[in-house]
Amino acid sequence: MQKVALITGASSGMGKSTAHILHSQGYIVYGAARRMEEMNDLKEKGIGIVSLDLTNEDSIVKAVDTILKKEGRIDILINNAGYGSYGAVEDVPLEEARRQFEVNLFGMARLTQLVLPSMRKHRYGRIVNISSMGGKIYTPMGAWYHATKHAVEGWSDCLRLEVKAFGIDVVIVEPGGIKTPWGIIAADNLEKTSGKGAYADFANKAAQVTRKTYSGDQLTDVEILGKTIAKAATDKKPKTRYVKGYMAKPAIAIRKWFGDRFFDRMIMSQVN
Repeated sequence: MQKVALITGASSGMGKSTAHILHSQGYIVYGAARRMEEMNDLKEKGIGIVSLDLTNEDSIVKAVDTILKKEGRIDILINNAGYGSYGAVEDVPLEEARRQFEVNLFGMARLTQLVLPSMRKHRYGRIVNISSMGGKIYTPMGAWYHATKHAVEGWSDCLRLEVKAFGIDVVIVEPGGIKTPWGIIAADNLEKTSGKGAYADFANKAAQVTRKTYSGDQLTDVEILGKTIAKAATDKKPKTRYVKGYMAKPAIAIRKWFGDRFFDRMIMSQVN
């Protein structure tokens, strides 16, 4: 029997790449995103598409119900949707901070809650949560973004223990720097939020560094992450974590083995 996969954030980047890969491997794939028109290329390949707004309960419920009514099951859930909101803690409105958590954590959690009964019923499931190297490290002006990714890490670890007895695996993917618009958007948002005022010098330097990094050639192609995510979703005996992408492994290792003070100096040296 063909397994059914649901991928959020499938309108671009890693989500779209993963959808194409799993479809080519014979899986029944559904891509989900707010921008339905950006998934027309998936639809043309025979991949299902559903509208999904992770900040809207009705949208989440409708997306899951649509797939379950048509396929009768969801075997693989890839929680890929998310975004990075950058700005000084003092400057970021709490409304925006809450939205960051709503998209990056609570929407993902609600979707998972709705998919789990089908997985338990069939005694099989694979939940792949896309975290970030930012779930293990930190960068200037990214407090709310990093808070959500650190939360995804802990939440996923606990879930892995809870659902193991039902034949369900929970896997975390920690991407590094990827060739997507993510960094440019984060830099623009940082300048808009903290480009003036008490944190202006720091914020503008951090935005400049981010924009330079995401305009360079050293970042990892999105297709490489698509392959990694597909592997995490289909390996018979998956690892608990897959780390892939520019600077992910070295950055995580440096923070782990050399400690916070050393990591602080390393990070700050890039914006001073």
